Amino acid sequence: CALSARVPDAPRSVMGLTFRNPVGLAAGLDKDGAAIDGLAALGFGFIEVGTVTPRPQPGNPRPRMFRLPQAEALINRMGFNNQGVDQFVKNVQAARYRGVLGLNIGKNADTPIERAAEDYLYCLERVYPFASYVTINISSPNTKNLRQLQGAGELDALLAALKDKQQRLADLHGKLVPLALKIAPDLDDEQVKEIGDTLLRHKIEAVIATTTTLSRAAVQGLPHADEGGGLSGRPVFDASNEVIRKLHAEVGSAVPIIGVGGIFSGEDARAKLAAGASLVQLYTGFIYKGPALVAECVKAIARERAA
Repeated sequence: CALSARVPDAPRSVMGLTFRNPVGLAAGLDKDGAAIDGLAALGFGFIEVGTVTPRPQPGNPRPRMFRLPQAEALINRMGFNNQGVDQFVKNVQAARYRGVLGLNIGKNADTPIERAAEDYLYCLERVYPFASYVTINISSPNTKNLRQLQGAGELDALLAALKDKQQRLADLHGKLVPLALKIAPDLDDEQVKEIGDTLLRHKIEAVIATTTTLSRAAVQGLPHADEGGGLSGRPVFDASNEVIRKLHAEVGSAVPIIGVGGIFSGEDARAKLAAGASLVQLYTGFIYKGPALVAECVKAIARERAA
């Protein structure tokens, strides 16, 4: 594809995987893994699809996505709308793309939070053979109580169960598929420290920082600012970088960080790496700026490395 050809190769090795370049697509754009080949043609170094849940679910009532163009932001309360993991796996298998593919898993809205681990374990088992890495999404603000799973005790139990399952699946399939944990920007220093400790203790292979914020401080008074849901885009840039910095101070190079949140330029992508990220992902910036942003970010990062 012409677009893909304009994106230079800038290989990175992270989690034992080789990435064509360090700029990926964040989960949430292609929830069912139905557009993998089309998205790959835009030059992304890796693609993450989902979030998928065990059973199909419609998500929240519409309208559930709002643009705040003055702030270069989006608010969404989609609520993990998806066709379920069986259809997801069929779509992933049908894709011709052979680059790094992250599969992002969550829990059904009607699964009690005490039984959340069952949903994650079920999805992990189903997607494992087809994933380059699997992301555990415990940070969407749009599934009731989901962010509780970021609490020290809950996270410890969930990651212990997932690591145990990962080992069994690795034996079964003859390959170890890395696990990444996706976290929120709305965390205080103590919470970031606890999450860092837990990631290290369970030897989680990567962490994705961050999802959307519940804060509206940066968009006060704008149309749609009071809509419920997670805010993404430029207003989350600084908060996300702050979490990346603090997390990197906790985990060092033991747990690579995938930086996401408010990247609108090559300079923004470099700032994520400067904060401690090894790779970056785009979503809202890609919606506003279009596919040219991919090449801009890759080139900016490549220039930085060459300097």
